[in-house]
Amino acid sequence: MAAAAGLVAAAAAAALGALLMAPGLTQPLGEGPPEGAGAGTRGGAAAAAAAGRRPPGRMDQALLLVRNELPAPGLRLAALSGACHQCLYQFLAFVPPSNGSLRQPGMAAVMVDTQHPLTLLLNGSVGDRELCKLQYHFGEFGNYSLVVKTRGTSTKTVSCDLVINEGPINSYIPILFAFLVYMGILVILIVGRLFMKIDPVRKWVYKKLNPRETDRLINSELGSPNVTDSVSSDPTSRLWSTACRQRLRSLDTFRGLSLIIMVFVNYGGGKYWFFKHESWNGLTVADLVFPWFVFIMGTSTSLSLSSMLRWESSKWKVLRKILWRSFLLILLGIIVVNPNYCLGPLSWDNLRIPGVLQRLGFTYLVVAALELLFTRAGAESGTLETPCPALQDILPYWPQWIFILMLEVIWLCLTFLLPVPGCPRGYLGPGGIGDFGNYPNCTGGAAGYIDRLLLGEKHIYQHPSSSVIYQTTMPYDPEGILGTINTIFMAFLGLQAGKIILFYKDQHKQIMSRFFIWSIVMGVISAILTKCSKEEGLIPINKNLWSISYVTTMSCFAFILLLLIYYLVDVKRLWSGAPFFYPGMNSILVYIGHEVFENYFPFKWKMQDSQSHAEHLTQNLTATTLWVIISYLLYRRRIFWKI
Repeated sequence: MAAAAGLVAAAAAAALGALLMAPGLTQPLGEGPPEGAGAGTRGGAAAAAAAGRRPPGRMDQALLLVRNELPAPGLRLAALSGACHQCLYQFLAFVPPSNGSLRQPGMAAVMVDTQHPLTLLLNGSVGDRELCKLQYHFGEFGNYSLVVKTRGTSTKTVSCDLVINEGPINSYIPILFAFLVYMGILVILIVGRLFMKIDPVRKWVYKKLNPRETDRLINSELGSPNVTDSVSSDPTSRLWSTACRQRLRSLDTFRGLSLIIMVFVNYGGGKYWFFKHESWNGLTVADLVFPWFVFIMGTSTSLSLSSMLRWESSKWKVLRKILWRSFLLILLGIIVVNPNYCLGPLSWDNLRIPGVLQRLGFTYLVVAALELLFTRAGAESGTLETPCPALQDILPYWPQWIFILMLEVIWLCLTFLLPVPGCPRGYLGPGGIGDFGNYPNCTGGAAGYIDRLLLGEKHIYQHPSSSVIYQTTMPYDPEGILGTINTIFMAFLGLQAGKIILFYKDQHKQIMSRFFIWSIVMGVISAILTKCSKEEGLIPINKNLWSISYVTTMSCFAFILLLLIYYLVDVKRLWSGAPFFYPGMNSILVYIGHEVFENYFPFKWKMQDSQSHAEHLTQNLTATTLWVIISYLLYRRRIFWKI
């Protein structure tokens, strides 16, 4: 039934895209004229506007026609994005003066960004006198006019009036349609499940779909041997079955949810800005998933190591498994999942050394080795006496906490005390046009400097998220060396969640209350570090830097999310975890698979309208849904790729 639902979802998503595509909006505006050009030089846009047609344009852009009714010497139009903190205004166009004798105003047409509010600044081309400034959030594919003229009879008072020539489209309708489609599928599944509880209906469905299974049931009623008897008579199989029943579905569901969102945003997220990584400080949906994946990796590490040691595996044997798994993750990240392939054939000249799998591998190595080294017999069973019973899941592991705190001290010292050539000490900004353009080559401060010094500029990520809004030119890797320290801290907090599950086994109220307390503690630390502000805190939330405040905020969310999923899936059993449970059981395969086959059909195809959010959203949702279906089919056949 789940596979059929997935196919329905893919088909519905494709149909959704066909319904929502808007042809005729995809042609880019031609290159603009040089400064001083007069009216009519941006022919296509101006002519289309004059004729009352929607002008050609790109996704997330609108057409702005500037009408200058002032006499010489002309105007300079600049803009500042609301998402760009302490940035310089960027020049957009020169608007020629009006021709007084012919009563013909000066005209200029520019494309403006619609993702964030813009502040427009008009200055005189001589003397650079500010004439007017206005803030506006333009709509996608909208057509606007900015009329600049003198107010009344005065020649010194200038007015700037913004007029909507043609209203923008609602670019968020495809998200609403997609939501309704998937909600419809969910309703169908729920109704189908209720019908399957009716005995005659269930028997009829089984008979139609699987007649051999029906014959087997008939034979078993006559006394023929069946699979259940043989399994129950085998003690090894019985142990395996018991272990499967004891496995916490909430952990796989949490992992699968993080993974599916990660796949969706990696495929493009419909090209919406909030499904992309934040340009610098702050959070978007895309910034949530990687730390959650790291968190649940730490939780699973705690449970798996406890299980291996409980079955009397030697620590040396477990350590060899840890080293081998870490090596494979790092190798797969460097050789298989490497975005620098887009720069040409893979070679040592442009091989990206850091990466997602590389960071996961190294983080797992440190956290798992730390847990293996300092684990104490009797701690998890509660037989080890502690001076404070309320901290029995923390105090026995005080050496681990000292090690983690030492790592954080190292991160703080390197971040705020390391001298970086040409940059202020402790710089946390994006560089480029940020900080009023004073430090254009200081992207990432100490974190970027360490990567460029130790790895080389060609061996790190070449297109950071800061390059669009902040116009940075320096390469910067969000999975670099310094940020790995705080990734270890994130995994360690996940490890703590696993210890809570082990210490308070089957004590659901204790487990959930401690998850809640940890969430509150991490939230308070985040509030102190950020001063509840995006830009003005001591250490802002920043995914590129993997700042401490980013880790505490993400762990706050992670503890709450794990609490909710644990309550719904494992405590009340109101939800099976589907469909996220299935990719969570095959996370490595799904992650590597979606990276390797990203540009192959049916995960990607040639678009009819590359400037349509609807078609991008359709393609990305279809590809993500296909990976859910694949993981479900693999689960049904008990195929799991473990490293």
